[in-house]
Amino acid sequence: MLNGIWLSFFIAAFAASLWQWLVGGDSEVFARLVQSLFDMAEVSVDIILVLLGTMTLWLGFLSIAEKAGLIRLLGRVLDPLFCRLMPEVPRGHPAMGLISMNFAANILGLDNAATPIGIKAMHSLQSLNPSSETASNAQILFLVLNTSSLTLLPVTIFMYRAQQGAADPTLVFLPILLATTASSLAGLLAVALMQRLKLWQPVVLAYLAIAALALGLLITTLAGMSAQALAAASTLVGNLTLFSIVMMFLMVGALRGVRVYDAFIEGAKEGLSFTITLLPYLIAMLVAVGVLRASGVLDAGLGGIRWIVEGFGWDTRFVDALPTAFVKPLSGSGARAMMIETMDTFGVDSFAGLLAATMQGSTETTFYVLAVYFGAVGITRIRHGLGCALVADVAGVTTAIAVCYWFFG
Repeated sequence: MLNGIWLSFFIAAFAASLWQWLVGGDSEVFARLVQSLFDMAEVSVDIILVLLGTMTLWLGFLSIAEKAGLIRLLGRVLDPLFCRLMPEVPRGHPAMGLISMNFAANILGLDNAATPIGIKAMHSLQSLNPSSETASNAQILFLVLNTSSLTLLPVTIFMYRAQQGAADPTLVFLPILLATTASSLAGLLAVALMQRLKLWQPVVLAYLAIAALALGLLITTLAGMSAQALAAASTLVGNLTLFSIVMMFLMVGALRGVRVYDAFIEGAKEGLSFTITLLPYLIAMLVAVGVLRASGVLDAGLGGIRWIVEGFGWDTRFVDALPTAFVKPLSGSGARAMMIETMDTFGVDSFAGLLAATMQGSTETTFYVLAVYFGAVGITRIRHGLGCALVADVAGVTTAIAVCYWFFG
């Protein structure tokens, strides 16, 4: 699928450029296309240089947390909930531990750690599946909750905002938290409706009540604040949470006898090799997005949406961030490229730049997750999996737009 998407960007850009040259008389359009190739390649290298340090740093701290048992501990906290949401999975089955660890990694924003654990969890669930080709209820719920991407620390988005020169990279912390919570809740409710899950069980209600109470308290606290105060609160909470987690990793690791320096170096080495492998993918997607915008295709599509929105008398500023929302279900690297390109075009701290970052953190790459997780175990009949995942996507994007208007006006 990604191969077709990437190729279609170039075909659409070339067709649009031919139209502008032959019909519109714009002979400079091909010069803009070629220039965009080199510009986006240069931007990709600049991004990787920043990511090289920040990803190495974060994976170093993660290595300490893993050796201290914190990731596994967080997984055990979620185990009672998933035992009830997936009744066909026996209590104590290895899948439960893997599922909990996967969500623990997702909550911390550690996509590279979550994916291999998630694939192992899907294999474990497949061992309980009576059909080799049809997704089970447990597999569908696991998939949908992964696509909703409940994330406490969207570290990679902070990294990209920092690379683009944001005055405060963590400014979008609270908007992303609210948007990803909405997408996760919508995904859970959609699956519960389709599978007739009993969400009123005491343990499930307790987890949901705690989450709702925390979210309600957060919203109540923020409700009376001005836009400036909201931005300041997001900055404080984001930075305080991030550094507090780092300190927790270090202190718990030290108390449990972990050689924290050695563990950090071990994880940092993994971060170094991981980041370098991202460069070809980042260049590929950024140059494709660059020629799409240089040819005028992207602006023409957004212009049509803007015309419709203006017809209803609505504010049109959110339209500039929609490319990220459109591409996110199809391609994580493509959506990342769209977000970066939006920041580069309108400004990292513009409304469009802030909204694109919030949309990027509100959901996961639905079709990619579906292809990787189900493809890993040979599932071809996904039943209601895709529909429920797209419900979560729509909820996340809609909430992201509403929250950004609330926070940033």
